Amino acid sequence: MPSHRYRDVYHRVSVPLTEREWPSRRITSAPLWVPVDLRDGNQALAEPMDPERKRRFFEMLVAMGYKEIEVGYPSASQTDFDFVRLIGSAGLAPADVTIVVFTPARRDLIERTVESVRGIPNDVVIHMYTATAPAWREVVLGKTRDELAELIVAGGRDVLEFAGDMPNVRFQFSPEVFMLTEPDYVLDICDRMTTLWDATPQRPVILNLPATVEVATPNVYADQIEYMHRNLARRDSVILSVHPHNDRGTGVACAELAVLAGAQRVEGCVFGNGERTGNVDLATLALNLHAQGVDPMIDFSDIDAVRRTVEHCTRLPIPDRHPYAGDLVYTAYSGTHQDAIKKGFAEHRERAARLGRPEREIPWQVPYLPIDPADVGRNYDAVIRVNSQSGKGGIAYLLQSEYGLDLPRRLQIDFARHVQRHTDATGTEVSARTLWELFSATYAANPTDGSAPQFPSGATIDEVVAAMAEHGRPIEVLSVTTHSVEPAGSTAAYLEYRCDDTVSWTFAEAETASRATAAAARAAAARTAAPQTVSA
Repeated sequence: MPSHRYRDVYHRVSVPLTEREWPSRRITSAPLWVPVDLRDGNQALAEPMDPERKRRFFEMLVAMGYKEIEVGYPSASQTDFDFVRLIGSAGLAPADVTIVVFTPARRDLIERTVESVRGIPNDVVIHMYTATAPAWREVVLGKTRDELAELIVAGGRDVLEFAGDMPNVRFQFSPEVFMLTEPDYVLDICDRMTTLWDATPQRPVILNLPATVEVATPNVYADQIEYMHRNLARRDSVILSVHPHNDRGTGVACAELAVLAGAQRVEGCVFGNGERTGNVDLATLALNLHAQGVDPMIDFSDIDAVRRTVEHCTRLPIPDRHPYAGDLVYTAYSGTHQDAIKKGFAEHRERAARLGRPEREIPWQVPYLPIDPADVGRNYDAVIRVNSQSGKGGIAYLLQSEYGLDLPRRLQIDFARHVQRHTDATGTEVSARTLWELFSATYAANPTDGSAPQFPSGATIDEVVAAMAEHGRPIEVLSVTTHSVEPAGSTAAYLEYRCDDTVSWTFAEAETASRATAAAARAAAARTAAPQTVSA
């Protein structure tokens, strides 16, 4: 591939920034999130949302706590126009939610856009955009720098003419393709707009700086944002916003570094939908903050319900490995991961018990799980799942979590060999139920050919061992481990024994430890008298 054709990208996007402050900063509070799924994400769908889907999506965003929502492009279609009108007529937006509508810098479309929001009691943002980068300016619009600047300012005057008398309306300008626009040019245009719209701290103007096409590493975008942050006129009267796309797969990093560089507001889609590779993923951004102990100010406590709504409305599936929301992102198949997670859960429970506090209040430090799955409404049932890559830790975890069995370590090792044979033979994932059935078939009492001595139900372990010796099949008990099984209220016993230089295990459950131990001994006697091969 002739990669040399792209080598000048860094020259084209470079900014005159020699001292950077953003690398030493930390994000300590959430920016203002603005989901654009109903506009930008909706435009990227093969089947745009119908009114029912748009309404359901909007109501979900409100319920999650978003305070500013871009609801459409009302001059682009009657569907979008009608939906914006519905928000006002049906009272869909709570009083503290700001409605954003989108328009190009064209007089008739601005007029149509303002008409769509007239009468809505909520705060409203009229969002005007124009592409400013050289290729777009010259090839698409056929304008010089001066001509395009005048077009943008003329659009700003039209916005004032049609909406300047509406006290609940604020203004937003996006120089589309900001990341490829000359820094001096875009700074000049943005300053003209804040002057024209008379930006004040009481009525700030939003300047939204999009990475419309991601063309450089995230640090370059951060430099561009910091340059604007430092040099904008009326900075205290500007809300600096970003709108990263994901062409290089680093949209999340671009947004995070942009916030470090001075951005106060982030536009994106809940799960990253949007043109090409999508807009920045707001769920990932928000939960990244949560994982660092910063309140994202958005409710993802039932992430599966959010995912179901988004999938229904967009008709797009959320991938299994999608950060935080995918079906498998809290699941471990690897034996080493499973062992570490199992030990982490055990240590977490022990710390909570030592401190006398609920587990949910204890600092989270379980290996391989950056957040507690319960924080997003997931239970622990699918955290560990077993296939041919799994080890004894995962197997033991499933038997413990589903059936209350706390297998001794040597028994874990022994049983893992049986499970491995099973998974190698079937090539499939093994459920907890299948593990239980395989464990019972391997270690619990089983029918014999009648050659083993018969024991009364009350026989003790010593009586069983003595009878086996008399029967010519002596067994040596190596260890016995018992524990209570919750919530069943029974007792499990695991008996390790040697017969003819072979070490084996049996298992039994009963009302008491002594009865469970005796039952495990009888199982050993039965298996020793009539060895059976357990099918794997």
